[in-house]
Amino acid sequence: MATSSLVVVQLLMVSLLASTFALSSAAGRSFDKDFDITWGDGRGKILNNGQLLSLSLDQASGSGFQSKDEYLFGKIDMQLKLVSGNSAGTVTAYYLSSQGPTHDEIDFEFLGNLSGDPYTLHTNVFSQGKGNKEQQFHLWFDPTADFHKYSILWNPQRIVFSVDDTPIREFKNSESIGVPFPKNQPMRIYSSLWNADDWATRGGLVKTDWTNAPFTASYQNFNAEACVPSSGDSSCTSGSPSPNKNAWLTQELDSTNQGKMKWVQKNYMIYDYCKDTKRFPEGMPVECATSNLS
Repeated sequence: MATSSLVVVQLLMVSLLASTFALSSAAGRSFDKDFDITWGDGRGKILNNGQLLSLSLDQASGSGFQSKDEYLFGKIDMQLKLVSGNSAGTVTAYYLSSQGPTHDEIDFEFLGNLSGDPYTLHTNVFSQGKGNKEQQFHLWFDPTADFHKYSILWNPQRIVFSVDDTPIREFKNSESIGVPFPKNQPMRIYSSLWNADDWATRGGLVKTDWTNAPFTASYQNFNAEACVPSSGDSSCTSGSPSPNKNAWLTQELDSTNQGKMKWVQKNYMIYDYCKDTKRFPEGMPVECATSNLS
């Protein structure tokens, strides 16, 4: 499909949302209205009148939560403060996912560390049940000292991962060259804190030190501008007096943000599947040879 035709199809798909989806803006709402603690036997807690959520992990169990709503495209923001100290072996996962064997998924995973070592921020994109599109980064700050914002922009043209409004990765829609892209399955927000010391830290060489338990991660200031399945008449593309209200549906990276992303990737990226020739001896994934992946 020619590029111009692809753009037309994507815009038509966005316009179809008008009859089936309502716009959700969760700014200023409380966690108890937007999320359910789904496992952990009390280790997940909603505190401060719904303004703070915490997950904890001990030797018996971790914990997790999920959003009440499903989303099909959106700009999702969450502030996280990660497990401090010796967090080796632990993983704090924060992601969007649908269900089933052909699920779609957009991942942030924070792999724990020994005290003083940097966290590894692991990103991945799944479509139709297939992932294997990992990029990993170190962060330019201590993610355990304070809250920082981690954002996912997901629209029909691209997925952008950002940290404190600095883009670190862009995964463009490359369906025109046969690369599946998440666009048809609504996804919920999930997060969990769990023990993965068989692989999380230095490939499983460093195990979880349970004398430091319980391990705790905290969440605040959730915001979602997103399309939510609805039978109502409102939509993501119409009924707004402000033409910029739903700008995220067609948002792309301007030159300034492209420069920021290149800076992050040059200085803080530690793994890129598109450069792992040993992993793909029969040839690199097709998108790696194009400019459609950043």
